[in-house]
Amino acid sequence: MVVYATQANHYDQYRQQSAMTASPGELTLMLYDGCVKDLNLAKAYMKEKEFSKSNEASQKAQAIIAELMRTLDTRFELGKQLGSLYDFILDTIVRSNIKKDPDLVDQALGFVTELRDTWQQAVRLNRRQVFSKGSAV
Repeated sequence: MVVYATQANHYDQYRQQSAMTASPGELTLMLYDGCVKDLNLAKAYMKEKEFSKSNEASQKAQAIIAELMRTLDTRFELGKQLGSLYDFILDTIVRSNIKKDPDLVDQALGFVTELRDTWQQAVRLNRRQVFSKGSAV
């Protein structure tokens, strides 16, 4: 038991340190990863009829989408379009939670996973560009 608690504590410290040293792009990726994790938990708990736990995971996913919405720059068309997509995802998560419908969770999960995968590629490309410029010096 003590070993697990110590390992969990080290993992929490690692996650905190990672978040404090991450770039804005990496922080966004962490949000997407958290949302995917919470949506998968919500769906699993729904299937197990653990509705209290499902509600908690769903609300965490909703909070992440709300945070992503707050970071958008809607002066640009892409920001407006992402805002509309986030609205749709948020609405879908809320409806899935109310109806206890795992199919609606899957619908939201599909969009969030696609966004996460795209963002992950962008972060990788950015890292390559940053490091290739750094090695040329």
